[in-house]
Amino acid sequence: MNNQYWNDSDVLFVPLGGSGEIGMNANLFHHNGRWIMVDLGISFPDETMPGVDVVLPDLRFIEKQRDKLDGLVVTHGHEDHLGAIPYLWEKLQCPIYGTPFTLALVRGKIKEHLPDAKVKLISLPFNEQVKIGNFEVEFVSLTHSIPDPAGLVLRAGGMTIFHTGDWKFDENPVIGPVSDISTLQSLGDAGVDVMIGDSTNAMVEGRTGSEDDARRGLIEAISAEQGRVAVTCFASNVARVDSLIHAARETGRSPMLIGRALHRITDAARSCGYLKHWPDMVGEDDYNLIPRENILLICTGSQGEPRSALSRIASGTHHKVSLDKGDTVMFSSREIPGNEVAIGKVQDNLIRRGVRVITDRDAPIHVSGHPCREEMAEMYQLIRPRLAIPVHGTIRHLRAHAALARDCQVSQALIPENGAIIRLNKNEAETVGSADTGLMTVEAGEVIAIDSDTMRDRRRMLWNGNVSASVVLSLSGELCVAPIVQESGLAEGHRADDYMAEASLRIEDAVDAMNDDVFNDDRVTEVVGQCLRGLAKSMFGRRPIVQVHIVRVDALAAS
Repeated sequence: MNNQYWNDSDVLFVPLGGSGEIGMNANLFHHNGRWIMVDLGISFPDETMPGVDVVLPDLRFIEKQRDKLDGLVVTHGHEDHLGAIPYLWEKLQCPIYGTPFTLALVRGKIKEHLPDAKVKLISLPFNEQVKIGNFEVEFVSLTHSIPDPAGLVLRAGGMTIFHTGDWKFDENPVIGPVSDISTLQSLGDAGVDVMIGDSTNAMVEGRTGSEDDARRGLIEAISAEQGRVAVTCFASNVARVDSLIHAARETGRSPMLIGRALHRITDAARSCGYLKHWPDMVGEDDYNLIPRENILLICTGSQGEPRSALSRIASGTHHKVSLDKGDTVMFSSREIPGNEVAIGKVQDNLIRRGVRVITDRDAPIHVSGHPCREEMAEMYQLIRPRLAIPVHGTIRHLRAHAALARDCQVSQALIPENGAIIRLNKNEAETVGSADTGLMTVEAGEVIAIDSDTMRDRRRMLWNGNVSASVVLSLSGELCVAPIVQESGLAEGHRADDYMAEASLRIEDAVDAMNDDVFNDDRVTEVVGQCLRGLAKSMFGRRPIVQVHIVRVDALAAS
């Protein structure tokens, strides 16, 4: 880190994740030499990341100065805002602040992943200013697709910053209060310098539907079905789970939860006073005892996760639950970009089994948790910031959000990139430096870089295969036996045989021509590797991972 471009007294905003992408939100704020972090989330891998389960932000920038980090404030309980905590908290070791439901989820993750860690969890009330380091922070109640979402007001250095978190304006959110419009109006009246805002639906005109719309749509859709009905949704969408329990009651069906995440999150919600009318759930052992027309399954797996309940049901590998011809599965969720192929595979497997698949394109069974353009404009009218910084979106989303902000008479809209060190003042925001950023993952319990040698080799093996050669030389530098070449993932059948035979011959010729270099193992390894790589490229156009084993033996003893 190099701080020559700013002063300790500056108010800085540094996104380490979530800018230019959807997911992995992690943001830093600085004043008078101290920092606070807002959110610490995960993202999910794409097809270029074999063997990766979660993607984490790189925290090198703040890890080097964690003694100056006063706290982590979590705006709400979605995985892209808190999912990295159990993997990365030990690099920070700071208190964690949030609303009661959010902290209930954090507490569960820490108990599972860091059972011996002494993590200080501090609940923040709404509409009350609290001092964290050099910042005065205040939560403002908003609505989103999870309980207790909070917008965050930060005050420092004479600046007032409003970080929206994820939000929408929902007049009937089913669970929890409506957005606190009065506080937002008062905040705008007092003067806001910078608004850092959600860009997810910045390209979508109109307003986002209410959770009550989804509830009515689900009741209508479920009422029309005769066989078993399974509905999959985000486990964290407690209001949607409540809507499904209500729909089960309205349609004469008994509800059944399937999926560990659903049980974990509904337990947390009930501990915080939500889901007060909780019914007796059908147990998995009683699944086949309930008439087909009288059961409603609520499942994890809306994003095609391979180990989820719905994926296993669709592939016929769930140990107790099955769906058959005449049954229906409803996807009460949106497709997160990058998950389309996985979701399509689950839906194809269901259709092969004769199961009817219904999505929000077929019936009004889902609403977004993020604001569309009309609501975003309404927020700008309430807050009236001087400066806007769009986050939580790809570059397309951020540009659309910035244009909307300018249309709302915001004097400056700065589009950030992960790692940008942005100085904030009352007149403008400017990028004054850059922080180290990158992508990390968890491998065998260790946090490693996705561009590490291990992960690069794994990707190369996936796309290019692996080749090895064993070369046995006498102490006088002569080949004792023909080189043994093996390959994996390079070619099929006779083409693989042809490669291995030709590679062995080429290695023989190359070693015979080495003269005195034949006594240098490193040089022999280099020459053999060139033979293997060159032949693979000429025959198949591939660049496999190459391993060379050199063995030196006493020829007389070997004979």
